[in-house]
Amino acid sequence: MNAVRLAVGIIAAGLTLSACTGGSNAVSQDGGSFRFVSGNHKGSVIPAPKRQTLGTIKGDLLDGGTFQLSQDLGKVTVVNFWATWCSPCTIETPQFDSVYRSYKSKDVAFVGIDTKESSRSAPRAFVKDNDISYPIVFDEPGKIALEMGNIPLGGLPATVLLDKQGKVAAVYVGILSPKDLEPVLDTLLTET
Repeated sequence: MNAVRLAVGIIAAGLTLSACTGGSNAVSQDGGSFRFVSGNHKGSVIPAPKRQTLGTIKGDLLDGGTFQLSQDLGKVTVVNFWATWCSPCTIETPQFDSVYRSYKSKDVAFVGIDTKESSRSAPRAFVKDNDISYPIVFDEPGKIALEMGNIPLGGLPATVLLDKQGKVAAVYVGILSPKDLEPVLDTLLTET
């Protein structure tokens, strides 16, 4: 069992290293348009004056109802793109739920965007089996990433952090651990 965990850890680390790109040029604002060209380096954020507000983002929840991103305005919000067919995602999502449970009382919100799944059955089972407590939006066509400003989903997982004003503070491509995410959340929580 330890050998399996070690192998999973090595694979996850390799995927993390291969997915990290970008940095200061993660956002393109040519001609007034706002789109992402790459992800931020882990731990970095877009400088506050360069952050942009997203449009209206909404979707159908995995188990019914609707979600609107605007409902979390005033909170630091973690938007995580994932799928059950993505092995790193199935490692990251339960870890994110642990972070969510620790931070939700500090005005941090999480939403998972389950993307490119052929049906709801696998993600529903995964959410139930792993006791995921934050809302999960079912986005089979992958339209939410485009609505957010062409989030670079060359691979999953991908995570977008929004500041308290609903502006994009960071885009991370690849798996994040709690130790990667928590310091950034702490930094964004100190912003006014």
